[in-house]
Amino acid sequence: MLAILLPPSEGKAPDGTGARWDPASGRFSSRLGPERAAVADALAAAAGGSTKLLGVKPGPGLERAQQANRSLIGAPTLPAWRRFTGVVWDHFDPGGYSAAERRKVARRVLVISALTGVSAMDDPLPDFRLKLSVSLDPLGKLSTWWSPTLSQVLNDHLAGRDVIDLLPQEHRAAWRPDPQRYALHRVTLVRPDGSNAGHHAKAGKGLLTRALVESDDPERTLATWRHPELRVRVD
Repeated sequence: MLAILLPPSEGKAPDGTGARWDPASGRFSSRLGPERAAVADALAAAAGGSTKLLGVKPGPGLERAQQANRSLIGAPTLPAWRRFTGVVWDHFDPGGYSAAERRKVARRVLVISALTGVSAMDDPLPDFRLKLSVSLDPLGKLSTWWSPTLSQVLNDHLAGRDVIDLLPQEHRAAWRPDPQRYALHRVTLVRPDGSNAGHHAKAGKGLLTRALVESDDPERTLATWRHPELRVRVD
């Protein structure tokens, strides 16, 4: 069975129409609820986060992020595939599937984030803004803080699967893989000459994700997928 690991987007749809967010909700709720609550409490204690912590300039964007981060527990939710609005997710376009197709796709896509650790694509999520690369008192650097628990939970879930890792480095830093338990393919999208693809890689990740979730042979898809400005490098 296939599992694709994706990052969340920095851009997110506001508000929500789903149930109020409970850290102990979603596919990994029984194992990650306390850690999620600890992150939410730390953000509330930090008044939602400073401009430095959140990486947002003063203005309406910062005010929205702080307001969302101050009241995560009990906030209205959207499923993750609707919450994320960045380049990767726009090009993946999970909204383009029928409801039945999307349920199948959701069994293949996992999201690694600073708030939840790992979420399924259809898990309910509140609006939030937080990176794994930052330090949040009293937890410290979030990728380091998350790593022991997230690694155990994620490696247990991935056992026996074909795993396609499309994560940026800051998200990979929160997970210690155990490739003896599954087939791990760490994928980077680069320019044809092998150089860093920059922003183009985000769109490519979304398109590649769509190709992979629709494929019966993910290894062959990785070998044959074509893009006019990118190529797949598998480590």
